[in-house]
Amino acid sequence: METLEYFLPQVWFVILALFLFLYVMLDGFDLGVGILSLTSSDEERRGILMTSLSNIWDANETWLVLMAGGLFGAFPLAYGTILNALYIPILTMVFGFIFRAVAFEFRELANRKFFWNFAFGAGSFVAALGQGFALGAVLKGIPVDETGHFIGTSWDWLSWQTVLVALTLIQAYVLIGSTYLVWKTTGELQTTHYKTAKIAALTTLIGAIFITITTPIFYESVRARLFQPPLVYIFAVIPILGVVLIWQLLQSLNRKEERAPFVWTILLFVLTFLGLGLIVFPYIIPTQITIYEASADPSSLVIMIIFIGFLIPVMLFYNLYQYIVFRGKVTDGHYGGE
Repeated sequence: METLEYFLPQVWFVILALFLFLYVMLDGFDLGVGILSLTSSDEERRGILMTSLSNIWDANETWLVLMAGGLFGAFPLAYGTILNALYIPILTMVFGFIFRAVAFEFRELANRKFFWNFAFGAGSFVAALGQGFALGAVLKGIPVDETGHFIGTSWDWLSWQTVLVALTLIQAYVLIGSTYLVWKTTGELQTTHYKTAKIAALTTLIGAIFITITTPIFYESVRARLFQPPLVYIFAVIPILGVVLIWQLLQSLNRKEERAPFVWTILLFVLTFLGLGLIVFPYIIPTQITIYEASADPSSLVIMIIFIGFLIPVMLFYNLYQYIVFRGKVTDGHYGGE
C-alpha cells in the first residue's frame, strides 16, 4: 500500500502534465491565430485565418477540461487551493474563452463583422493573458498554511515576474500560431506569417532567457534545487538545446519551409515543459505541498486511471483524425488540397 501511495501520485502528475502539454500545444496555436487576427489588414485574410480553425478549435480546449477534472479528482487539496489563489486569472481566461466562442459563431451570420472580429481576437488575447498570469503565479509559489489552504490575498498572482511570464507565453502562442499559418496558408498571407514567426521567435527567446536568469536569483527554493545534482547537469543542457531549436526554427523560416517551423516550435514546447516539470516536481503547489500530501485515496486514483486509460486513446484518435481530414491548405476561406 505504501508503494501505491508513492507511485500513483507520480502517475497522475505525469498524466496531468500530458493533458496540460496537449492543451498548450493544440489550443496554443489556436489562441495565437486569434491574436494574429487582430493584425489582419482586410476581411478576406481574417476569413482565411478563421477558416483554418473552424473545424478544430473547440476540440482543442477539451484537454484543459480534462486537466481540471483530473486535478480535482487526483489532487483535491491542490484543486481547491489553486482555484482560490488564482480566481481572477482563471475568471479572466474563462471570459476570454466565452468572448472568442460567441464571436466565432456570431461572426458568420453578421453583416457587419468588425465587432465580432475584434471580440474573437481580444478574447484570444485575454484568455492567453489569464493563462500566463496563472502559470507565473504557480511558478512563483502560492502561500498556504500548514493544512495546505490558501492564506494570501486576491492579488498575490500579480507581480513583475508574472507579467513577464504572461507576456512570454503570449509571444509563444503567437509563434506557434504563426508557424501553423505558414503551414496552412499560401501566397502573401504565408509570407506575412514567415515574418511574424521570426519576430515571435526572437521575442519568445528574449523572454525565456530573462525568466531563466531571474528565476534562480529571486526564488531561493528553485535556486537550491537547480544547483544540486543531477538537476544542475540537466538544466545546463536544456538552455543549450533551446538555443539550438530556436536556431533551427529560424533557419527553416529563412529557407521558406512550410511544415518544419511548426515541428521545431512543438519541440521547443516539449523542451520547455520538460524543464518546468523538473522544476516543479514533486510539488503540486510549489513550493509548499507535494503530490503525496495532496493526492486522493489510492483506490480513487486507480479507478480514475482505468477510466482515463480508455478515454485518452479515444481523444487522441479524434484529434488526429481531425487534423488528417483538414490537413490541406486554406485558400479563400475554404480547405484545398495539399
